[in-house]
Amino acid sequence: MVRIISPIDGSVYAERSLATAGQIDSALNDAKRAQSQWARTSVEERGRVCRAAVAAMNAMVDDIVIELAWQMGRPVRYGAGELRGFTERSLHMIDSAADSLADIQVEPKEGFERFIQRVPLGLVFVVAPWNYPYLTAVNSIVPPRTPAPMAPAE
Repeated sequence: MVRIISPIDGSVYAERSLATAGQIDSALNDAKRAQSQWARTSVEERGRVCRAAVAAMNAMVDDIVIELAWQMGRPVRYGAGELRGFTERSLHMIDSAADSLADIQVEPKEGFERFIQRVPLGLVFVVAPWNYPYLTAVNSIVPPRTPAPMAPAE
């Protein structure tokens, strides 16, 4: 059992049971399957999904601000600022994804098609710092890339 103690008054804010080894294995297997599907999704569709996630987060801003206060001790008046930063950073990464994740063409060489291609690494495990959990976690969640098929040299 894990207890989250609020810095506001020292009370137990939440209690959660730890996952069993079997539950962890199941979650990792599910995540691998989901990542494989996600890797075949176009950058444009990923952008739509990520925009919907940003909208959902912003729809919960009042609840999130209160949670941040109880879990971190951050004054409520500053809580919405993290969500504004989260939104700004997310939308910037979504808007720039196609250009910043495109293949990089390198110096031509006769008989070869040469380029640098960005491909997904696989699952990403994010441990967000306590002081800006949403703002910093989004840096690892939004940017992943769709692989393009390799074209044979002509």
